[in-house]
Amino acid sequence: MPNAVTDPRTPTTPAPGEVRLVLVFGGRSAEHDVSCVSSRAVLAAAVAAGLDVHPVAITRDGEWRTATGAAALIGTDPDTWPKALPTSGEPASPIDLLARPDGGQPVVVFPMLHGPMGEDGTVQGLCELLDVPYVGCGVLSSSLCMDKVMAKEVVAAAGIAQANHVSVHRSTGLADPSELLERLGGSVFVKPSNLGSSVGVSRADTVDGLVDAVRLAFTYDEWVLVEERIEGREIECAVLGSADDPRASVPGEAIPGAVYRHYSDKYVNGVAQMIVPADLPADVVADVQAAAVQCFRTLRCEGMARVDFFLEPTRGLLLNEVNTLPGFTPFSMYPSMWAASGLPYPDLVTELVRLALVRHARRQIRTDLHD
Repeated sequence: MPNAVTDPRTPTTPAPGEVRLVLVFGGRSAEHDVSCVSSRAVLAAAVAAGLDVHPVAITRDGEWRTATGAAALIGTDPDTWPKALPTSGEPASPIDLLARPDGGQPVVVFPMLHGPMGEDGTVQGLCELLDVPYVGCGVLSSSLCMDKVMAKEVVAAAGIAQANHVSVHRSTGLADPSELLERLGGSVFVKPSNLGSSVGVSRADTVDGLVDAVRLAFTYDEWVLVEERIEGREIECAVLGSADDPRASVPGEAIPGAVYRHYSDKYVNGVAQMIVPADLPADVVADVQAAAVQCFRTLRCEGMARVDFFLEPTRGLLLNEVNTLPGFTPFSMYPSMWAASGLPYPDLVTELVRLALVRHARRQIRTDLHD
């Protein structure tokens, strides 16, 4: 029997253009609207790349649909499309929508679902049970990176520098808000642990503000992160590739439209600025890329992730967070950084599909060895 580590067999995979790409969008989280906007861009890029795309929608209440409204856009001019994909369509079983049709094309699922019940390993686990390849990180890394509190504990154990922070559970609340605010420097950001796109995030500079911010964050999650405010530049880096061969893009810099990049700045009015590539010395660029790959590997990521840092004048690079399903809107950093690195949007989508096929074939060999 071949050894699982040294087995020389090369996984065989179909070409991305030979598969049925199931684009899943919407979802039950507070980031439903962001998903619909991101997926519009992914659909346009996948069609431009010549992929056979089949949209699948999840409504806010969790109903899976065939997304006939989104499918009707295929073949028309993307300039005439709405800003967000519609979730209209007929209800259907997720198993029927995701599974390979009898005698049909191989399927690859692209779960463009931001936030809980999509980005957090739940849909990834469904794909694993159905034995269907899917774009992006696996169950463990998706779940881990979605939970900011747990991700920070793992990267701390790996010695990766990050901002000072405290986690708070709803059952205990804030024991001494005044002491906590003082300990974290007098100005903090409060975030729900399991959410993204700046939903539920607040800045607090007073004790009353901290109490209100924690109360707001608890409406989204039972775990809340209270983190020191960093005076520094927001530097991001896109990572793409398999677990054993990740590669980093040129870094970008995000500049808030206000005190910080809140939801509307990112996805509604476009006030938040992106500078791609970031204006950084060559040695700092190399440091950012190396740190991004280190974080990608530490958190067991695969396929894609956007790694966000603060560049602080005295402490250097501090990890902010790792996003396993970054935004793909027209304002989003992840595709912009890869475009600046020589990988246009349609080619990026094709590469993500290829990586999903390769990972699935590799995992299939490992499973076969133990049958």
